[in-house]
Amino acid sequence: MLIEVKTPELSDSITEGTLLEWHKQPGDAVIRDETLIDLETDKVILEISAPASGVLVALLRENGAVVTAGEVIAHIENGETETLAPDLSVEVRKQKVTEDKAETVVVPEKPTPVKAITQPVVPEPIAQRPPQPVVVDSRPGRNERREPMSRLRTRIAERLLSAQHSAAILTTFNEVNMQPVMDLRARYKDDFLREHGVKLGFMSFFAKAAVLALKQFPVVNASIDGSEIVYHDYYDLGIAVSTTRGLVVPVLRDADCKGFAEIERGIGDFAQRAETLQLTLEELSGGTFSISNGGVFGSLLSTPILNPPQSAILGMHKIQERPIAEKGQVIIRPMMYLALSYDHRLIDGRDAVQFLVEMKNALEDPARLMLGI
Repeated sequence: MLIEVKTPELSDSITEGTLLEWHKQPGDAVIRDETLIDLETDKVILEISAPASGVLVALLRENGAVVTAGEVIAHIENGETETLAPDLSVEVRKQKVTEDKAETVVVPEKPTPVKAITQPVVPEPIAQRPPQPVVVDSRPGRNERREPMSRLRTRIAERLLSAQHSAAILTTFNEVNMQPVMDLRARYKDDFLREHGVKLGFMSFFAKAAVLALKQFPVVNASIDGSEIVYHDYYDLGIAVSTTRGLVVPVLRDADCKGFAEIERGIGDFAQRAETLQLTLEELSGGTFSISNGGVFGSLLSTPILNPPQSAILGMHKIQERPIAEKGQVIIRPMMYLALSYDHRLIDGRDAVQFLVEMKNALEDPARLMLGI
């Protein structure tokens, strides 16, 4: 019985993907649910598994092919039918050859029963050559190499360029004194870890502060759909995660309903599974507002770019000790610059500035975050 291997159904926003490298070749035995090949989409890499055990008899699409959802890419034979076929196990065997005008038929001396393969085997595709250095001159160390952009990197480039062209992006800045948050973390981090089994980081404070400010300024949590404004009465936060393959933004659903431990646990899980390519399409879709933390790489100030169709994104930065004026005195405090990039078509400057001020006030008085006020 011939079994079709098909590409999985994708999301509404993803219509195609790129096959990476076949793990099996024609003639190989396969086991049900064994990974045959990986499919790279705009957001994640999906595993395509064998739908049944048997023998892989045909590869219909080669490495690097662009395929659509539900497309047949291989055939597996898992039947047990027996037929007569040449016994090729003997190196030399007498053969009786009869010829006519049409063709030459080789008749083996002794037939032997084997499993029937009803689908012709497609020859193994020629392996793609690795990128070769291009010598530009004879001096050492001045070589160049070319390699195709991954589908993820291509999609990132397309979305960022589209965001620049389709939205009126402005950025407003503020700074926050992180001393109260740092004091609170230092005081309770051991108890928090012992109670919840997860470390108390900064991201949960910023997620909570963002939700608090979004409730005060719902337009920042809204999006534009044609000539309509879509207001969301839920708070799904996109958390930007950097991986070796590129940036992904998994979504923390219903952040307003989650406690500090749930937020920290969710973000930690995203970071771990993003690097091992285990995030699902559902986890990477949607979102009403995003947070990007360039501070972990040492960024002191930046202008984050929107993640369409969202209308705003918060940029966190490096905590740096700086002199500030406090109660008439100059003192050293751990300060962080905050940046809010927003779509000026929807969000007025006043709302953007006040949104960031609301976040600043909440972070400098973290008891408000605990109380939700």
